[in-house]
Amino acid sequence: MKHALTSTLALAALLAPLQAQAQTTIRAAFGSQPVHPSYVALECFEKLAEERSGGELAVELYPDRQLGEERETVEGLQIGSVDMTVVSTGPLGAFVPEVGVLDLPFIFEDSDHVYRVLDGEVGQELLEKFDAQGIVGLAWWENGWRHLTAKKAVEAPADLQGVKLRTMQNPVHIAAFEKLGAAPIPMVWGEVFTSLGQGIIDAQENPITVIYSNSLWEVQSHVMLTGHVYGPHAVLFSKAIWQTLTPEQQAIVQESVTECTATARATSAKLDAEYRGLLVEKGMVIEEVDLAPFRDATADIAGSVDGLDPAMIEKVKAAASAD
Repeated sequence: MKHALTSTLALAALLAPLQAQAQTTIRAAFGSQPVHPSYVALECFEKLAEERSGGELAVELYPDRQLGEERETVEGLQIGSVDMTVVSTGPLGAFVPEVGVLDLPFIFEDSDHVYRVLDGEVGQELLEKFDAQGIVGLAWWENGWRHLTAKKAVEAPADLQGVKLRTMQNPVHIAAFEKLGAAPIPMVWGEVFTSLGQGIIDAQENPITVIYSNSLWEVQSHVMLTGHVYGPHAVLFSKAIWQTLTPEQQAIVQESVTECTATARATSAKLDAEYRGLLVEKGMVIEEVDLAPFRDATADIAGSVDGLDPAMIEKVKAAASAD
């Protein structure tokens, strides 16, 4: 009897590690470095999801394009080869054209305006549109306000005439810079630094956190604080994988992502301020710009881009004056 009990305990001890491994692993892809605010938010999500699920959920983070460029990871969601991703709006117009409303230049007045839109009816409506593409939209995190960098000062649209400027593969951004007189070149992010160094492109535009964390001071001399577009990060999940989670696990994922939205935004604000000083230390010139001529040149962009919802544009604008 004692021998049987010992055998049972030994078997239980052997099975325990196997049972501990019987958990659901969420592979989360991210295109930028681990210092980015959205990666900090992913670490927040990892901690909350694992704790709240009692170890049933394990989160693995893959930053810096380890699982592919942004469009590739979104496509991976559709076929179930990627569980979760956090991406800019760059590739999203190909999946949900209405997302382009967020990319319209100067449509947002400030961050408070942005958050009213993204956390309200418009933001939720856009997230729900991903369902038809086999994707679950979970939340809007923050990439940040996009600014122009170049190898020279840019004080007015005239200074952009003929400038080879990298944009995301985004029809709204491309149309905007064409209006400003630049020669926009859509390019995946992994090619940008080398292309700037080799003179294939002359300029680019991104949030301060991206400019600093990618050492763009080595290939660009000036930052113009245009703030021409606010860049959200969409937190997306594979619908095929989502349906394998229990309702309790789905709730944990959604609640954890939502809670970590505040982390993404607070970290973005903190690093934006900190990195501006560090860019100056690295030798970059940071300049304020008169935005009026840039606003005027891009005022009619909405009418030249397919797939935008005029009613949604009006909702975004109306939120600027909401209490």
